[in-house]
Amino acid sequence: MEVSHTVVESPLGALTLVAEDGALSGVYFENHLRGPAPDALGPNVERGSGSPDSGFERARRQLAEYFSGRRTHFDLPLAPRGDSFQQRVWKLLDQIPYGETRTYGDLARELGDPALAQAVGSANGRNPLSIVVPCHRVIGADGRLTGYAGGLPRKRFLLDLEESHAGTGPGRLF
Repeated sequence: MEVSHTVVESPLGALTLVAEDGALSGVYFENHLRGPAPDALGPNVERGSGSPDSGFERARRQLAEYFSGRRTHFDLPLAPRGDSFQQRVWKLLDQIPYGETRTYGDLARELGDPALAQAVGSANGRNPLSIVVPCHRVIGADGRLTGYAGGLPRKRFLLDLEESHAGTGPGRLF
């Protein structure tokens, strides 16, 4: 397995993108809660370093489109590492439409067991693909912003960004 990373600038500060064998496996903020150890990131592939295409250009472009309001869903090869339950939760996250939110309880019900809300929250908090797999679209049952590995101000920024470009829809909870 070949692992590498690069750092891209965003309106939320530097983002570290990690790829494994050409598929995006991580998007991490500075001071990311539960982020990987630096030695797990592989070598840094810097933009314009003359190295062969690292596979990060597509992710870099799509993130820029997202932040400018021109992209509502990512189309990238992904390879998040997690157990089978986490993978199921992350697939549900990816189905939450741009500009909409769901509660942890909503996702637990979609998984077939309303009692799984805390487990959904735990899996959500371990999502290694921040922004790309939109864990920021999950909020508390009372509509409050809860937990985000990048910090609640970043979560609010992402929700506000999407709200400003999406208008209103049936799943709007903020």
